[in-house]
Amino acid sequence: MDSKQARLRRAKKTRAKISELNMPRLCVNRTPRHIYVQLIAADGATVIASSSTVQAEVKSGVKYSGNKAAAEVVGKAIAEKAKAAGVTKVAFDRSGFKYHGRVQVLADAARANGLEF
Repeated sequence: MDSKQARLRRAKKTRAKISELNMPRLCVNRTPRHIYVQLIAADGATVIASSSTVQAEVKSGVKYSGNKAAAEVVGKAIAEKAKAAGVTKVAFDRSGFKYHGRVQVLADAARANGLEF
């Protein structure tokens, strides 16, 4: 089993638990160059809000899109969009990635700006 398959196995297990909770989930995906986050409704079919380092308003605020500073800006942006959509409580779906580095910084920034998970 390679590392990608192991990550996807962990993600599948996490998503099964989150579906039992029946609440919106904050789904994170990261690549070496960018970080993406979506707020997905409890039904799993509707994207309520999204933010990433490829969006113009986020890209203009960061020097490089693949570091912790960029993840912090994305976390703040998704928290603001979620509050505007009326969502304050979410389940954090880290997609099998370790809760470390950019994923942790994004989660902390989202919490600091009003999301609860």
